[in-house]
Amino acid sequence: MVDEKAIQAAQEKFAVLLRKQLERVEVLKNEPDWTDYSKLDKLIIGVCGGDGIGPYICASAQKVMEVLLADKIKAGKVEIRQIDGLTIERRVEVMKAIPDDTLAALKECHVILKGPTTTPKKGDPWPNIESANVAMRKELDLFANVRPVSVPELGINWVFYRENTEGSYALGSDGVNVTDDLAMDFCVATTQGTERIIRAGFEHAKKTGVNYVSLVTKANIIKTTDGKFLSIAEKVAKDYPEVQWDDWFIDITTAKLIDPARRSNFKVFVLPNLYGDIITDEAAQIQGGVGTAGSANIGKRYAMFEAIHGSAPRMVTEGRAQYADPCSMIKAVAMMMEHIGEVEKAKKLNMALDITTQFEKKLVMTGRDTGATGDEFAQYVLDTMARPDIEKVWQGYIDESIAKAKN
Repeated sequence: MVDEKAIQAAQEKFAVLLRKQLERVEVLKNEPDWTDYSKLDKLIIGVCGGDGIGPYICASAQKVMEVLLADKIKAGKVEIRQIDGLTIERRVEVMKAIPDDTLAALKECHVILKGPTTTPKKGDPWPNIESANVAMRKELDLFANVRPVSVPELGINWVFYRENTEGSYALGSDGVNVTDDLAMDFCVATTQGTERIIRAGFEHAKKTGVNYVSLVTKANIIKTTDGKFLSIAEKVAKDYPEVQWDDWFIDITTAKLIDPARRSNFKVFVLPNLYGDIITDEAAQIQGGVGTAGSANIGKRYAMFEAIHGSAPRMVTEGRAQYADPCSMIKAVAMMMEHIGEVEKAKKLNMALDITTQFEKKLVMTGRDTGATGDEFAQYVLDTMARPDIEKVWQGYIDESIAKAKN
């Protein structure tokens, strides 16, 4: 027999969720213009270590960032602020994904460098509070998760534009247990949220000259929300006649990323939240692991840069957090430099990361005392970047690796 009371209760909860999303649509219709960093009297960068290994790798990355911005810090053009409060202990204490005082401090910044945070899962000793990442993306409206992946010897040069504030994650903690036997979650797609992420991907393809975008959905099965994503892409594409585009289903895309005959053709991917989360980890693994990939979370008012891996609390309890690999966080610094207009510094930092992690490997991260500490590796990157012949050295390694791959 159908439980009518359970249906009524679920309908009431769903109505609350619908109302919130419709209110959000009205906000999106009046969102601000993009922040012009060149017009700021002072750029404020917040550094938020998170928890687990986060504070360790964040400190190593901050060391690199401060060297790159030393002249502007000295001139008072850049201010770096330490922001605490994203540890799992603090978040559980106030039972919020982001404590109010921490969120207020974050909103006073323009750009944020953030370490990994712990998100409790079923069976953990912590209460089931929302992901701090998801909450921050929603609170700061960081709608574009941008993740580059580069493996020159394989002909791979990808950039992923993952929608960050909608999709299957938007209401991830607001699903409904209708009865003991039926649970339902929800997927969100708005016209405004979908259009802006697709347009961001097309803008990047046009600006960089790669002129190729691949839309990834499962619109043949998820016909309403994924169908909306694809239909809006068709409309946006008309504004970019110079950009070639096609659409792929998520399942075959995961296969084609490891297909040597096809993968080098891909350039820019645009995709909903859940698919983007999964496939960017696969792409990072092809590059060398999630520890090698940085992540940008871009909105029109704020931007946040982070590693794409987790907080690895076991490394802390085992007393080896100082050996955690900071490469992903340093890569995030490179993405930050490019975002704020320091393009040449970003370029040299990326070259230094390639040289130190893929070619020379004079210091190796093992996660234990058999390898370098995070701070030692950060200094190795800085020393490499300071080499006057870094561009020549980098190009030499690239040419050599491509030649080996062909043979």
